[in-house]
Formats: sequence, C-alpha cells, structure tokens
Amino acid sequence: MFSGIVEAIGAVRSLRKDAKGARITIEAPGVLDGVELGDSIALNGVCVTVVDFDDRKFEADLSVETLRRTNLGELAVGGRCNLERAMALGERLGGHLVSGHVDGVGRIRGRKNEGDSIWLTFEAPVEVMRYVVYKGSIAVDGISLTVAACDGETFSVSIIPHTSEQTTLTEKKDGAAVNLEADLIGKYVEKLLAPHADSRSRDGITMEKLREQGYA
Repeated sequence: MFSGIVEAIGAVRSLRKDAKGARITIEAPGVLDGVELGDSIALNGVCVTVVDFDDRKFEADLSVETLRRTNLGELAVGGRCNLERAMALGERLGGHLVSGHVDGVGRIRGRKNEGDSIWLTFEAPVEVMRYVVYKGSIAVDGISLTVAACDGETFSVSIIPHTSEQTTLTEKKDGAAVNLEADLIGKYVEKLLAPHADSRSRDGITMEKLREQGYA
C-alpha cells in the first residue's frame, strides 16, 4: 500500500519492450535507501516490483497487462516519473490509501491559473468517474489529490506550488495520459451493496440514494 505522497522524481534510463512485456530502468537515488529485491515501489502510481538495483537505479518488469492499462508504456528514455516506496506500518498517512492498481488512464483536458495554484481538468473513463466525488480523494500518476469539481465525464483538482515542484504533474501537456486510481473505500462500498442495488432495504436506503449523497 501507498499514501500518494510522492517521495522523489526519477528518470527513465531504459525501457526494453518485447512481446512478453518490458523491463524498465529508473534512476532514483532518492528512494533506494534500504531497498531490497522484491520490494514494491509506486512508479507513476503503478505498483512495480524491484527485480534488480544498485545505489542509483532500480529495474522492474512490466507485464503486457500493465502496459495496456497504464501510461508506463508511453514513457521515454530521459522522461521523469513520480516515485513512492511502500508504506511501513505505523507511519502517518499523509494522503489516502493507494493500492498501486490503476483503474484506468485519463487525459488532461484543460488548465488555468488561480493565484499560486493551477487547476487541472481531467477526462476519465466511466469506470473511474463512477467513484469520483466532490472533495473525495483520487490518485493521479500516484499523487493523492482532492477532487475540487466533477461532472459526468471530467473532474478537476487544484495543484498547490509544493505539489508542482515535487511531482511531474504540471509538466504534462494538455492531452497527456495519466494513471488514475479511484478511492479504494468507494469500490468496497459498492461491492458490499451490489446485492441490494435493485431493491430497497427496510430503511429505504438504495444505491441511487448513496450515489446522490456522495457515498458510492
């Protein structure tokens, strides 16, 4: 599990693809303290496993499924990426619970400046938007962000200067792909309530009412 608080920005040193997937090498001295083979690192919000490393870089294997469902296959040598090591039990949870399992790929559809902040608007697949709620949490390229506005097809976030400086998000151009992971809690709530979705419970609570109130 991760928190969505980016620890360092890494750089792609190689990306070798074949029919079976890919092997990526990331220069990342800022997240390699205490690393061991088999450790998990979030790479642009994607949980990858360290299969080789030295004091300045690590390597990870990317499956065909990962390349298909994320933006990692679009990374180029020299490109920058957000990195976070897995949480340790007992640490403060500064963002929200992030699994590193991407739900879908979105696109940047607009931006505007507001004071010192930058508003970014994203277009997202319907399977992600169903869990997006106003003032709820979402992970974008591994960054824990608060939803500042949303409608049926897009949502917006406000990026403060610290987030701009410590992540790659505002470097991306309009139309760029981003990895999206919806709040884990919402998905569990929907799963638990699914058997009752077509009928009212004794107290009148329905899936539609929960969605209207922002609970599902």
